[in-house]
Amino acid sequence: MTHSAPPPAAVPIATRPGLSDETTGMLLGLIAVAIFSLTLPFTRLAVGGGDAGNGLSPAFVALGRALVAAALAAGWLAWKRAPLPPRSALAPLAMVAAGCIIGFPWLTSIAMRSLPAAHGAVLVGILPLATAVFGALLAGEKPSPGFWVMASVGSALVIGFALGQSGGSLQPADLAIFLAVLLAAMGYAAGGRLSQTLGGQQTICWALLLSAPVLLPLVGWLCWQDGPRLAAASAAAWTGFAYVSVFSMFIGFFFWYRGMALGGVARVGQVQLVQPFLSLLGAALVLGEALAWPTVVFAIAVIAVVGAGRKMQVKRGENRRLS
Repeated sequence: MTHSAPPPAAVPIATRPGLSDETTGMLLGLIAVAIFSLTLPFTRLAVGGGDAGNGLSPAFVALGRALVAAALAAGWLAWKRAPLPPRSALAPLAMVAAGCIIGFPWLTSIAMRSLPAAHGAVLVGILPLATAVFGALLAGEKPSPGFWVMASVGSALVIGFALGQSGGSLQPADLAIFLAVLLAAMGYAAGGRLSQTLGGQQTICWALLLSAPVLLPLVGWLCWQDGPRLAAASAAAWTGFAYVSVFSMFIGFFFWYRGMALGGVARVGQVQLVQPFLSLLGAALVLGEALAWPTVVFAIAVIAVVGAGRKMQVKRGENRRLS
């Protein structure tokens, strides 16, 4: 009597036939970028877009969202019974905290008080090149000359678009955006490298939890200082705050760092080239900001550059197996 063979075990997504780790990493990175692309529109919504009577303070939005995400991270780590990170992970976690948890949110919250979300979004378009630079410095990656050419072309496109939209000059708040981009790129590269050994979820969760002792007293002081303003904030402002707390600061990084661990920091980082244009679409839907046809043309051009860069060689350091 013959017995039927047992059904095949489920194959992890990263090892499905025809879907390499690199491709999976790019797909996960794209999901993360779609989540991150709404950060600036919802940040502008949270800070009131110049209307101090209805919005939350930039400092509260930046630090408060990180504290909310830290509480979620503590719950996730407890649920998974995750072990403490090794001592060697503390320096990269500190970079993630400084760049992605505190620096980028705070600086962009300040900038969004005076800049339209669409304007800030195109400036963030330089983030892929900055991530590739920090990937080479921190993650031991060696992109080919062709890769650098494509990254530079894509970044030049978005910077040229930003200058064209602002009449050829940059506003003072633009400097805050550029500094925020540098800090985020540092955090992305350090976290992407660490995710290869620690795992993407644990990387962002431990970085958030390690930030909590600094965040808690600061947010407590802001609540005491801005109590009347918090009470007067509109429902729209709190909606924006909720999005950047749960999605931008927590869930998005699960996809992002896992994608970088699989596909590499420099290569997956290039997916960010489409983020400014997704942000422009989000600004049109969330804030009612105008979406012009030239934006669509630039979006097509940038996506073409991403596709070309996807084929360029990037030599990676030792890629340790993820648990």
